[in-house]
Amino acid sequence: MRQKVLAWLAENVPSSRINHILRVEQMAVELAQHYQLDREKAATAGLMHDLAKYFPSKKLLQMAELAGLEIDEVMVASPHLLHADVSAIIARESFGVQDEEVLQAIANHTLGRPGMSPLSCIVFLADTLEPGRGDSAELQALRKTSFANLERAVWLTCDYTIKFLLESPSLIHPRAVATRNWFLQKSKTKQPVITTTV
Repeated sequence: MRQKVLAWLAENVPSSRINHILRVEQMAVELAQHYQLDREKAATAGLMHDLAKYFPSKKLLQMAELAGLEIDEVMVASPHLLHADVSAIIARESFGVQDEEVLQAIANHTLGRPGMSPLSCIVFLADTLEPGRGDSAELQALRKTSFANLERAVWLTCDYTIKFLLESPSLIHPRAVATRNWFLQKSKTKQPVITTTV
């Protein structure tokens, strides 16, 4: 199936984005191995996380509406935020992915979700922290944290992204803030590792 996905990506995504996707796939597999999670699921979610990245806004909104996804004012103003959820739809409908945890990892890779599974966490982290994103001291520290404590890494990576968005004229989706707050609280209370429920 990997070759089928790569062929599809070659027709629908620029080569620079394919390079990013392959780095996300690789980092997700490395994190999965480190945390003793299913490497194949991590690879699949990493490879398919940006299937809808370059869909036009109108198509993203139409597909999301058809699938009955919740579309709020921020998503209407910034339809690009729907590409993660729509990528999960493509993964299921075009590539036959049935594993709900994999589909959720694809759907959650942009905004995250409070209480998301460890698999979702590693794809979320890999998307932001893969080596092609840069080599600043902050990114290096976040990468190190991602291999030390998943919950803390998600919280701090949310902070990193939100700071970036605050410095640009971009809307911040409430779910990104909710994800940050959930993982901050979880990290601070030092409760057991995240449950695998989605």
